[in-house]
Amino acid sequence: QVHLVESGGGLVQAGGSLRLSCAASGRTFSTYAMGWFRQAPGKEREFVAAISWTGTISYVDSVKGRFTISRDNAKNTVYLQMNSLKPEDTAVYYCAAKKYLSSSLSRQYDYWGQGTQVTVSA
Repeated sequence: QVHLVESGGGLVQAGGSLRLSCAASGRTFSTYAMGWFRQAPGKEREFVAAISWTGTISYVDSVKGRFTISRDNAKNTVYLQMNSLKPEDTAVYYCAAKKYLSSSLSRQYDYWGQGTQVTVSA
């Protein structure tokens, strides 16, 4: 069982930055792929970024060059650095975990955090 807790969300102006953190419980964090997803009001949950257990990284096209995912296995934490934020990035951001290989499909993740709100004002 893996328990995930996100933090770092908030209100920021367009062009600003935020860093989200996702702290995971358990002693096998390094064997999990970690993903970030987001859900805006009235929209489906969308893939944002993922990092596999070996460090392979993927992003949705809309955040490439602006967002950076990273992990610190010693701290059981995955991060999402978000720069040059846009109003369309406004959403609840969720982190998720699955064993080994990452995926852009939310249904393939086994564990989810409670989400953290990110609001970007114009």
